[in-house]
This record gives sequence, structure tokens and C-alpha cells, in this order.
Amino acid sequence: MFINNINPILFSIGPFGVRFYGLVYALGFLAAYLFLRYHSKKGSLKLTEEQLDSFFLWLMIVSIFMARVFEVFVYNFLEYSGNLLEFFYIWHGGMAFQGGIVGAVLVTIFFCRKYRIRFYDLADLLVIPAALALFFGKVANYTNSELYGRITNPVNTPWCVVFVKVDSYCRHPVQIYEAISILLLFGILLWIYLYQRKHKKHHAGILFWTFIGLYGLLRFLLTFLRDEPLYLGLNVGQWISLLMIIIAGLFLWKYKPKNI
Repeated sequence: MFINNINPILFSIGPFGVRFYGLVYALGFLAAYLFLRYHSKKGSLKLTEEQLDSFFLWLMIVSIFMARVFEVFVYNFLEYSGNLLEFFYIWHGGMAFQGGIVGAVLVTIFFCRKYRIRFYDLADLLVIPAALALFFGKVANYTNSELYGRITNPVNTPWCVVFVKVDSYCRHPVQIYEAISILLLFGILLWIYLYQRKHKKHHAGILFWTFIGLYGLLRFLLTFLRDEPLYLGLNVGQWISLLMIIIAGLFLWKYKPKNI
């Protein structure tokens, strides 16, 4: 049994506290920006530095906004309905990654049409640092004592965790389960990416839909251990995950890769 009484604030500068949660988002966007900038300089991504800067500014704004929309209005509306101003308190945590995906896809589609580049040219690259950022995001969930798991018996689950900020029960550290599984997902995406580069083949859409499908599958399975309300046997996140699995499965099944 472990005790989680972690202070989510890494350090303070005057009245302002720097939280691990916010640092994760900043580093995630920075990693994605540097990764795409590398490909832009190599010529494998047809975006100028100015266009890339504009894309990332809107990517950050819209993906964070949609992540918060899903968290407040899709997943936990009853919890937030008493004070909808909490929507703007993003420093308290509470971001739905599936909403962030929706926001990122919308921005990517818009910019691809604006600059006349193919959607998968951006999306296939973007999901690699996104998966790594998601891994650290799950660790941040653990430090914030949020998205915790169901109550379990320490005898049967000796690695269970007591989240002091929540209650005195020992619970499944689902955040850590998800972090480990997403790290494996990142490894799979990286392997596909490196394989394609080595053989000089880019099967458009494979990386993007592999990420969507496998993340949906992992989220669907591990959410059974979360302490969240159910609707028709599943929670909201699982219903969305099922949709992700089905759509990704159809694209991967019917898709005939073309070297581009």
C-alpha cells in the first residue's frame, strides 16, 4: 500500500504557483512544435516557420478549450453546474484528452485546407509527441489525485494507493496503469515512424488511426477500474472510446496504403 500526499505545485514565484500539470502541457506542446519544426526544415512537412507558429498557437488554444469543454459539459456537468465559472479554472486540473483530440483535429483540418497540405502529413507526425505528452499527463493526474481508481483490498492489491486528498480508502492507481499503457503506445508509434523512415515509405494515415484506435482501446479497458458513474454499463469516456475504436478500425481495415 502506498500513500499519495503529493503537492501538485512544483514551486512558487511570489503568489504564482507552477504546477506539474501545467508544466506537462507546456512541455507537450513544445515537444510537438520542435518535432514538426524539424520535419519542416527537412522538407518532409510543407509548412513555413511562420505557418507552423500560427498553427501551434491555434492548436494550443482550441485543443485546451475543447479538452475543458468535454471535461465540464460532457463528463462532469452535474459537478460543475453549480458554478460554471469553474470552466475557466484550468489550473485546478480537469482536462479531457478526448476533447483535446477533437480540438486538435479541427485545427489541423482547417490549416491543411488553408495551406493546401494533406491532413495526414500533419496528423501522422503530431500523434507521436501527443502520445508522449499524454503519458506525462497521466502522471500529472496522479500528482493531482484525480481520475483515481475504484476502492480495492490492500491484501489483493498490495500496490494500491491511498489518495489523502480524496479519502482514506486504498484505490487502484489507474493513472499509473494508463501511463504505462500509453508509454507502450508511444513505443508502437515510434517504431512505425522509424520503420517508415528507414524503408522510405509513408503509409498515410497509419500512425494517426493506430493512435486513435489503440488509445480508444486502452481507455475503454482501463476505465473499468476508475471510480466513475456508469451509463448503460459504461461511462461517458468508454462510449466515446468505443466510437474511436470503431472508426479507427474501419479506416485501418478498408484503407489501402499508398506510398507518398
